[in-house]
Order: sequence, then C-alpha cells, then structure tokens
Amino acid sequence: MSDSSIKSIVIVGGGSAGWMSASALAKVIGCTNCSITLVESAQIGTVSVGEATIPQVQLFNTILEIDESEFIRSTNATFKLGIEFIDWKEKGHRYFHPFGSYGTNMEALPFHHFWLKMQDAPELSDLSRYSLASVGAYDNKFMHPSSQQNSPLAGINYAYHFDATLYAKFLSKYAIKKGVKRIEGKVDEVKINPVTGMIESLVLNDSTVLSGDLFIDCSGFKGLLIEQALKTGYENWTHLLPCNKAVAAPCLSTKALNPYTQSTAQNVGWTWRIPLQNRVGNGFVYSSEFIDDGNARTLLLNTLESNPLNDINSLQWVTGMRKKSWNKNCIAIGLSAGFVEPLESTGLHLIQSAIAKLMTLFPSKDFTQCDIDLFNQQTETEYHRIRDFIILHYKLTNRDDSEFWRYCKNIEMPDSLKQKIDMFSENGRIFRQDNELFNETSWLAVMHGQGIKPKSYHPLVDRLSYDEIKRRLKSIESVISRSANVMPDHQAYILKNYTP
Repeated sequence: MSDSSIKSIVIVGGGSAGWMSASALAKVIGCTNCSITLVESAQIGTVSVGEATIPQVQLFNTILEIDESEFIRSTNATFKLGIEFIDWKEKGHRYFHPFGSYGTNMEALPFHHFWLKMQDAPELSDLSRYSLASVGAYDNKFMHPSSQQNSPLAGINYAYHFDATLYAKFLSKYAIKKGVKRIEGKVDEVKINPVTGMIESLVLNDSTVLSGDLFIDCSGFKGLLIEQALKTGYENWTHLLPCNKAVAAPCLSTKALNPYTQSTAQNVGWTWRIPLQNRVGNGFVYSSEFIDDGNARTLLLNTLESNPLNDINSLQWVTGMRKKSWNKNCIAIGLSAGFVEPLESTGLHLIQSAIAKLMTLFPSKDFTQCDIDLFNQQTETEYHRIRDFIILHYKLTNRDDSEFWRYCKNIEMPDSLKQKIDMFSENGRIFRQDNELFNETSWLAVMHGQGIKPKSYHPLVDRLSYDEIKRRLKSIESVISRSANVMPDHQAYILKNYTP
C-alpha cells in the first residue's frame, strides 16, 4: 500500500450504524493493511427501535455473505411484504404500500395506465388486487421467490422485521471475527489539527488516545464528531415534517403473524406495529407542539394489544440532515448524518447507502475534495427525495379533525414534490429521478392511497380496446389470486424453516 493509503479507521458509536459500518469495512477492505477500531460505551444506550426494513437490506446481508437462516434465528426476524396505512387519507380508510410491482407492463407502457382507464368498472378498481405482495400480505402468506418462470411467485420482493439491538450484536460478532477491534469507552476530547482542520485523535475517558486517518461518526443524534467537534451545521426540516418525538414499547402478540408493518394515523402523528417472532414492536411518533409527553405515553399504552414488556423508551430528534455528511476526514453515518421519521422504514437503508457511497468514493489520506463533494451531493439528493415521499403522506390527507392534521394539510410543499403530484394528478405519469430510493410502485401506492385520482392516463393506452384491457386485467387478477393461494401461512413458514 502507498504512503497515502488509509491505514487506520476509527468508528465512534456502536448500534446498527456503527456495527454495519464496521462489518462492511472489515469485509470489503479487510483489517490486514488497515486497522478498524470501534469505540462504544455500554453506558450510552442506542436508539435501536427501527425494527422494520425495506428490501435493499437483503443486498447488504448478501455482500457480507450472511446466512439468512442464521440471521433470522439470531434477530427474531419475520418477513415483510409492505406497509399498511390506516386512517391516513381519512378515518376508516386503509391502503397498502407493497414491495414488488402492480400487474405487468403492457404494450411498453406501465400497467397502472391501463388500470386507470378502467376506473368506471367497479370490479376492476381495487389496485391492491393486482399486487401479489398486497394480496399475500392480507392473507398472512409468505414464501421466498419461486424458481418457476413467468409466475408472480418468481418476483416476490421482501424485507424483514427484526430486533435492531440483536442485529447490532449479530454484526458485532461478525466484525470482531473479521478483525475489528472494539474498545469500551467514552470520547472525552476530539483533537483537531489547527492547520488542516482534520481530526487527529480522540481522547477517551480513561485517557486512551486513539489516532486515525479516517473517522466515522455513528454517535447518534448528538453528532459527537461531525457536529460537536467540526461544527458542520444542520438543515432543519421541522416546518415540513413536524413530528419530533416518539415513545416505544414492545408487547406480546395476540394476533396472527402479519408479514407487514402497520402505520395508523392518530389525532397527532401515528403509531407503528411491527411483528417479530417473539413480540410486537410498538411506537407512537408525534409532535411536541400538539401533544405533551404524558398524553403521548397514554396514547401509546392504549393502542397496545397486551401489557408492555419493558419500560417505555422515549426519543427526541430534529428532522433534517447535516449540511455535509462528509466533512474533512470525518463521515457521519446513521442518525449523526440526519433523520427522517421512520414512516417508510428508511433508517437502516440510509446507513447502508452511506456505506455503499463510502466504498465507491473511498479516500486516500489526500481526501480529494471532488470526491467529498460528490458524496455530499448524492447524500443530499437521497435525503431530499425520501423527505418528499414522507411529506406526501401528511400533505395528501382529507383529515381536518385536529389542529395537527390541519397544519399538515397546509404544509408548503417543496417544488420537487409538487412536480410529482401535479404530473400524476394530470395524466398518471410517474418519473423516478436520480435513481431515487422509492420507485414508481411506491409513489403510485401512496398517491393513489392518499386519494389522488388522475384526470387522464397515457394516450397510447387507447391502442388497446376497452374489452381487451378488461380481459387482460381480469386475467392478471386471476393469476395473482391463484399465486397467493399457493403461498404458505407466514407463521407456519417461519416455524417450519427457522425454529429448532
């Protein structure tokens, strides 16, 4: 290795962000020519309530060559086919955001344009019937993708619900086995070079000095390195997404093992329900401007299906992102980089995505500014697109039954979101920009679910006759229904394949 090669990496903070970073670096770079050290303190708790994921987490585990069966058993994981949104459009209404696609594209056009043309036929109007993930989820069914070609079963896309604390422990064993050094301690001081502004070393509470070439800040909301030491600055989005607190508590399940997350809108904010093998994760996300902490705790307890298993865990944040996730020789990953509320289960993905960008733009000791700028530009774009998608759920509501929902209806939309809504409202068009995280299926599910009815559809749809489109839609619905019938019960599938 050349003299300019990174020889030492120091990660501050454990939890999911720290141990995902350590594991990926140890796997891809190795610890032979570059030391990787992680500092964490058992006295500092991790957030670790983000138990729901999106399908991209499969790729991360695959890169690490993690055995899925071992992972599922170690983290009490279940499978996830999507998210159900209850009472978001209006009270008494629900819809499903599935993983995977709706129907199949026809005549080189997206399926939903043909479906939009048939809205005067009530028997064809339920969009969820054209999604295997939606139909299977509501029947509590799950299976891995089938090898059967030309079948919806071959395209099953899934994620997981799991215990994030157990996942971090699972990865810590993986990383340490690969050569990562774990140090128990707290950072008391950050030494910065007065000329370059780079971080030179960390002084721990036992006076240990840790020098490094590259520092990764996984210290959570406080941003110990990126903010407290480097004063990077923060872009506050509270005016766009007012929820700034959450209370969480697990309980035992009294219901079937759903292969999906549930999000239920409340008078102020929303509650989550995430089923694991051994318990259910529950939480209430809210704005302190509209409800006090005591009433928030009461609301959460009233939504539980059984007594809480632990004390209530309280969280507080400022929605937004660092002005630069990579500053000097420090990269913020996880909550230290920013936070968008967990409505669409994006927390672990943003960790994974930051790690992927770091690998692509991995520096030398020269820390080339153009690489740093590109990392920050891509991070900003990703956060902004996710932010827009989350705002969509709040902005497009018919609810006006509380001060909170009246505020949300009047949120001033970013131009990027307004353009997407306007295009879909006019002619059903959806464009995925900058390889953004949420694809056309996701935008369709939420815009339709929240009540947008496009005025028209793609004009080339009219190349097919009304009767032919009707025949094809009925055929697709029939194939999906038969495919769902083949899928086994979710709980039975887990008991058969993942319990001793």
